[in-house]
Amino acid sequence: MRRTIHLHPTADLAERVLLPGDPGRALRLAQALLESPKMFNHHRGLWGYTGQAGDGESLTIQSTGMGGPSAAIVVAELADLGARRFVRVGTCGAIDRSLSLGDLLIVRGALSADGTSRALGADGRVAPSAALLSALLAAAPPGARSGAVVSTDLFYDGPAGQEQAWQDGGALAVEMETASLFALARRRELDAASLLVVSDLVLPARERIDDGALAAAEELMGAVATRAVAVAGRPGGRSGVA
Repeated sequence: MRRTIHLHPTADLAERVLLPGDPGRALRLAQALLESPKMFNHHRGLWGYTGQAGDGESLTIQSTGMGGPSAAIVVAELADLGARRFVRVGTCGAIDRSLSLGDLLIVRGALSADGTSRALGADGRVAPSAALLSALLAAAPPGARSGAVVSTDLFYDGPAGQEQAWQDGGALAVEMETASLFALARRRELDAASLLVVSDLVLPARERIDDGALAAAEELMGAVATRAVAVAGRPGGRSGVA
């Protein structure tokens, strides 16, 4: 393995990787989805695990931390180590009132309201990989939603009225990492997609999902993402960006 600065591998890395932001979610998904998971990384509190997925192939689940800068560092080092297919498995805040707590949201595009994706060359909106997007749409259960999100740098204390402006721009939800993932994947010719759980309602007033419902939604999200990376990795399954 190539030597990296922020990730210190202690197990093999799979070519396909799920990317939760939360280290605790990485652990929970590894326990739910992998047979005999081994810790891939614990340096800097960025927990990661590699094990055998349900299709018999290796899968790595690596946390990225919060925000585009951290996510870009982790994905870049994973790519340097040999990973090629990435699905973000994270949470988002709904700004479209048709979304409900616990909904799954498949990202068709990310509006670049963050500094990292713009520094990576994003201008307005960045897209996922067509093959992974198609695989997520096929693997998702009835009732899953799809559409655009906006990626931002701030979780708290943003400008007044920005959520409505984002909604007017076509975003269904807000989060912090997807645009950076898509922009970096485009630059490095990687395959990337994003699948999110609605953990918060932002408009008209903020409301948070309870812990039990979030845990159940996370497990479903992980199972869908695992099926998708398996299908997208089959011969003929890769087709560039959407």
